[in-house]
Amino acid sequence: MPAIVGPVQVNSVGGGTLNFGDSFYISPKDTGKSHGGSGSFNTGNFINANNGLSATNTIDPDVNDQNITANE
Repeated sequence: MPAIVGPVQVNSVGGGTLNFGDSFYISPKDTGKSHGGSGSFNTGNFINANNGLSATNTIDPDVNDQNITANE
């Protein structure tokens, strides 16, 4: 059954899937890597992280961690 769609406004900074009408299979693919050391990725109003000396190893000898292939 065809979809009837009016005016559409998309406000997006990241990624995602937008579908109009019929769909059998939707499979968004994405991958990423983050390096966080001591005291990182904190969320809150009053954070006090006493870390002293901190270092994060970002060396990645195997290069590929998660390969994404599309089956189209």
